[in-house]
Amino acid sequence: MAKTRPAPLPPDTLIGGYRIVRLLAAGGFGLVYLARDAHDRPVAIKEYLPTTLCTRAPGERLPQVAPDKQALYRLGLRSFFEEGKALAQIAHPAVVGVQNFIRANDTVYLVMDYLQGASLQDYIVVARERQQPHVLREGTIRALFDEVLRGLRIVHQHGLLHLDIKPANIFITDDNRAVLIDFGAARQALQDDAGFVRPMYTPGFAAPEMYRRGPVAQLGPWTDLYAIGACLYSCMVGYPPHDAPQRQQQDRLPASLARLRGIYSDGLCEAVRWCMMLVPTARPRSVYALQRELARADEPAEAAPPAPPPRAWRRWRARLRRLWGGALSSPTTTEPR
Repeated sequence: MAKTRPAPLPPDTLIGGYRIVRLLAAGGFGLVYLARDAHDRPVAIKEYLPTTLCTRAPGERLPQVAPDKQALYRLGLRSFFEEGKALAQIAHPAVVGVQNFIRANDTVYLVMDYLQGASLQDYIVVARERQQPHVLREGTIRALFDEVLRGLRIVHQHGLLHLDIKPANIFITDDNRAVLIDFGAARQALQDDAGFVRPMYTPGFAAPEMYRRGPVAQLGPWTDLYAIGACLYSCMVGYPPHDAPQRQQQDRLPASLARLRGIYSDGLCEAVRWCMMLVPTARPRSVYALQRELARADEPAEAAPPAPPPRAWRRWRARLRRLWGGALSSPTTTEPR
């Protein structure tokens, strides 16, 4: 029998001066709400509430944690809080902004920028329906990931890893900014604890070392860069690559990239291959190393434009609105389902 998800906070609940409006998203590690601040401005609030470790009855505020799960709950809570403090120090247009973090109700809330737009995954789905040899044009891909890599480089400089980079966690705002959302420190902290065995990675985008149990020291910037390579690949073919365990048994990536040469430049295909090496030490060791390689590669984006070509995004955004029957609006953080 499926475990019942903890109930969300009811509308009009006050959390540190913010008024909850409605639930936006629910995932394995938390709930995301639309809320209003004291000046009636919209914000997104993410509440730490792991479904495997706690429950909460409708109308209640405090999560109920079984005694044998208290240690794990506190471990994830501490990681979630420390991540929020670190993200609050980062001011970059390509990294979701954390405005505040609140300890209340025996949990932690991150107050984040409320973004409107759609995820890169949404655009990939729309683009691949055109059934063209390329899904996204190379110029669009390069401009988009130039912005993403600038943000990721700042994240790494602050000693953080993202650990769940995928097209669903790259958000394209209505003003054509690419923003990294939904960082995964709490997920990884719990995964590394011997008492918690549920997988917490996204197949296709998770590096091989994320499938292994062991010290966090095995992970590094190269782990996020594997995911960047997988995202680049998804923009080129419209689907994720095979997951790491499959590739370790039979690696079809080289053949797939060979078929893309001529559609995309050799330089872009080589960047994907380099990022997605199965051995961590064979990958770029830093975001800067990858940026430098992409700058040297064929068909560099002119003057490193700060945003993807707006005409394409606007055209696809209009199609998304038609498909969804309304305005695009998404929370700053989501969880894999």
